[in-house]
Amino acid sequence: MAQIQNLLLALMAASSLNAAEAAAPMVKTSAPGFYRVMLGDFEITALSDGTVSLPVSNILTHTSKAKVEKTLAKSYLSSPLETSVNAYLINTGEKLVLVDTGAAGLFGPTLGHFGESLKAAGYSPDQIDEVYITHLHGDHMGGLMAGGALAFPNAVLRLDQRDIDFWLSQANMDAAPAEAKMYFQGAIASVSPYIKAGKLKTFNGDTDLIPGIKAVSANGHTAGHSIYKVQSKGQTLVLWGDLMHVAAVQFAEPSVTIQFDTDSKAAAKERKKAYAEAAKEGYLIGSAHLSFPGLGHLRKADKGYEWLPVNYSPMYGK
Repeated sequence: MAQIQNLLLALMAASSLNAAEAAAPMVKTSAPGFYRVMLGDFEITALSDGTVSLPVSNILTHTSKAKVEKTLAKSYLSSPLETSVNAYLINTGEKLVLVDTGAAGLFGPTLGHFGESLKAAGYSPDQIDEVYITHLHGDHMGGLMAGGALAFPNAVLRLDQRDIDFWLSQANMDAAPAEAKMYFQGAIASVSPYIKAGKLKTFNGDTDLIPGIKAVSANGHTAGHSIYKVQSKGQTLVLWGDLMHVAAVQFAEPSVTIQFDTDSKAAAKERKKAYAEAAKEGYLIGSAHLSFPGLGHLRKADKGYEWLPVNYSPMYGK
């Protein structure tokens, strides 16, 4: 009888344990995002600022809503589309260079996680020597400021003079539609403190910045939109910024543009040029809005291109 009672108690305990396990709450969040690869002697760290849901079927242009939705469905996607916002940290061994900073508080609660990702990757903002901005849209430069202070107090800020001239212009802001004024306000609030501190150093078009990193003009998305070419020991990485936004659509059809482009015709031209070069040369690409970590290669396919993400490896330096 005692043995039967003990068995029943054991079964009840097991049942209780299983019930407790089943009732555990779902976390529904991921860890801070960083991913590293080596490029010759340079260490590249992709940093996630989070994701933002974009109604891409409504904001992609030179196409139709129905066509976008059909193309997305082929990749098991739909609109609104969860869209990554990525930044990239380059450790040359002598300099720590950041390309783009995430959105901070400029794009809502799902973004602004750059700081967590940077910390998780083992770095602090005061270690960064130079910050390169691809263009002055909020999801790329919002993280320049933190609580009213320079987020990167020891860094030089670098970007194309044409973006400064456009986005920091009071006349341009006054002439902009009401819904677009916040983009100017964000740029002014984020960049002006660096100007006041004497930490802004602009460039004009293609410019060698430090050994191994070059700014390359890719105007169209904005007046001074730049991409950055990183080279070490014969290996190349090109950081595209907002050269493209929606992989499932714009790799298949590079002519598709987006409402955020200042000059969509010029943006499409630069995208086609970059795609062709990347596919021909076979170098590594990093892009702000490709699914994190946004690193991979491009291959020509039919009338468009095929995206080949990097193969995951936790032993990046081995």
